[in-house]
Amino acid sequence: MISATPIFPITPLLPQIRESLAAHPRLVLEAPPGAGKTTQVPLALLDAGWLAGHRIVMLEPRRIAARAAAQFMAQQLGEVVGETVGYRIRFESKVSAATRIEVVTEGILTRLIQHDPELTGIGAIVFDEFHERHLAGDLGAVLALDVQATLRPDLRLLVMSATLDGASIAQWLDAPRISSPGRSFPVRIEHPPARAQESIEHHLARIARQALEENDGDVLAFLPGRREIARTQTVLAQTLPSSFEGGRHVEVLALHGELSLTEQQAALAPAEAGTRRIVLATNVAESSITLPGIRAVIDAGLAREPRFDPNSGFTRLETVNISQASADQRAGRAGRVAPGTAYRLWPQSRRLEPARKAEIAQAELSALALELA
Repeated sequence: MISATPIFPITPLLPQIRESLAAHPRLVLEAPPGAGKTTQVPLALLDAGWLAGHRIVMLEPRRIAARAAAQFMAQQLGEVVGETVGYRIRFESKVSAATRIEVVTEGILTRLIQHDPELTGIGAIVFDEFHERHLAGDLGAVLALDVQATLRPDLRLLVMSATLDGASIAQWLDAPRISSPGRSFPVRIEHPPARAQESIEHHLARIARQALEENDGDVLAFLPGRREIARTQTVLAQTLPSSFEGGRHVEVLALHGELSLTEQQAALAPAEAGTRRIVLATNVAESSITLPGIRAVIDAGLAREPRFDPNSGFTRLETVNISQASADQRAGRAGRVAPGTAYRLWPQSRRLEPARKAEIAQAELSALALELA
């Protein structure tokens, strides 16, 4: 039994989601960050009659989000991870014979289908944050549709996203579409310019100090990768005052996929009393996970994404400008608990692409061909 279930914006829609999946095997759910879709929808489906006691597999694009979602759902059930709710990521698994909700990273689903094309014992697959359009996620969706069409007409498929073009995806899936409101406060957008010859790390560190002075609460800063995060930590260590108004201590934390589990959990946990935090994160903090107490967001406007290089024949990571959808999603993190501010470190005149391009359109596809074979 779910204990002390919090009320999320998605909560009133949960019966409609259950009923839609009872009547139709596919569904598209649009819900902004903070609506509660990642942690509330799988729990709401557990006792659905059409699930018939089978497992729910939920795909999360990132390991941090997979662990965090499983942990939050397990806490709601008053359990530890690995009982009713577990997770499976590369080189790490916390599941048991009792696990009914399994949160996995995207490539795991491909392995499950290759090992057991009928997906025995699995009643529903949930694709979370589908708007990120990773190659592994797209492949998993296509394979799941094939399984549903040929072997498992009873299998339910639920596609969820915060910035998805729900209409086109619903048309592609031939599925109903449900939209949920978010829970957000107004966010003021600023574009503080860089000084002459100022590096991104020094620019961000300077605006971080400004954000602490102008806002209450904590600061979340987006940088493209681990290298930039480490350099910014060094700059902040050299320039940040030891305390701000009221004598509150300032703590600087990193958040990216290569940290240890303990370091990741430290960034996701609430700040201690008398402490304010600056969390330096890659786009892992853009969706799926919630950082408590954030009132200001600083966005470098960059991300590291795979790009195919025809000269070498390989895919490599390149630092690129983010899309407008990503910028909006990042800014929204400042308005989750109260009115906030988003500082964008690029000129206001810069025009961003409306949405992120699918990885399949810009990656080398020989590995995909091998997976399909």
